[in-house]
Amino acid sequence: MVKFEDLSKYRGELMGLAILFVILFHIGMPQSNFFYPLRRLGNIGVDMFLFVSGMGLWFSWTRSRLGKKLDGNGAMGIRQATIRFFKHRYKRIYPVWIIVASVFYIGKYVEAPGSGYSPDIPNLIANVLFNWSFWRIDDLTFWYVPATMMLYIFAPGYMELVRERPSYRWLPVAFIILAAMVRYVPLIHNSVGHLEIFFSRIPIFFIGINAGKWVMEKRTLEKGSIWMIVIIFAMSLWLCLQLEYIGHRRFPLFMERIVYIPLTVTALLLECKLIAVMPKNINRVLTMLGTISLEIYLIHIQFVMLPLQQYKLGYCVTALLVIVISTPVAYLLHWIIEKVMGCRVFRILQ
Repeated sequence: MVKFEDLSKYRGELMGLAILFVILFHIGMPQSNFFYPLRRLGNIGVDMFLFVSGMGLWFSWTRSRLGKKLDGNGAMGIRQATIRFFKHRYKRIYPVWIIVASVFYIGKYVEAPGSGYSPDIPNLIANVLFNWSFWRIDDLTFWYVPATMMLYIFAPGYMELVRERPSYRWLPVAFIILAAMVRYVPLIHNSVGHLEIFFSRIPIFFIGINAGKWVMEKRTLEKGSIWMIVIIFAMSLWLCLQLEYIGHRRFPLFMERIVYIPLTVTALLLECKLIAVMPKNINRVLTMLGTISLEIYLIHIQFVMLPLQQYKLGYCVTALLVIVISTPVAYLLHWIIEKVMGCRVFRILQ
């Protein structure tokens, strides 16, 4: 039997696996390597984050609107719930973002004034505040963070809409069409085509929100459904690998990112089955990695991986070192921010 509630039960472990996939995707590997296409599939770690994040948002929003026990007691109005939503979401992201973005973008500006990242002071300030260079020139240095913050802006409206009008849960289909339009309609492509990586990830985020309802209601699929999930997973995996073996530059990335949608959903459900039988110590490690996944994401490329790659240690050694070095640094940063945000002055400000 497939239990959708397992997606919530193992949320921490799933996010831990997702950040490991992202790290393995970022480590350099020659395209001639037989495992290069498999390494490329680590890209679905981003889709896993977005799906699980969307799922969690549905829990938070529903409990705000209906009360913690969903019985109306303690229910908030839309305005109050929306304020609470943004306060909680950005409180998690913004402190660590401001620290890392300041170190990186100010450092790059001092090192090379007028560079592509920040050609002037206003652009530098905008980069530190919300990674303006991602929206301006498709700067992928920390793209997941500004993309997520943008998706958060539309999440409350979407969740309230589908709560009142369930038929609008089909909107992710429209978002898939929008992603195709960004890729293939010249007028749209010429305007925002450089943000294809963002538009092609919008559907999985809102599908995650939709799935949150199934998770909250503890819905299940009959026992034999596992084979349907395995078949869809295998088909999606095979197609993605085929596209990569054909050649990374010979097809629009949009095609593969859309296939990531069924691959991500089925992979998460199968991972839940695997996590359920894994040793508890491994689960604890994955949960810890999931807890500090934002910090690991922001640290591991620019501050750990790129300096290590100059030593040409090979894929496996570099990947291991990136994980081993990034994890304690990320944990320390997470701990410091938690302590600072929990101090009396910040509690008063909040």
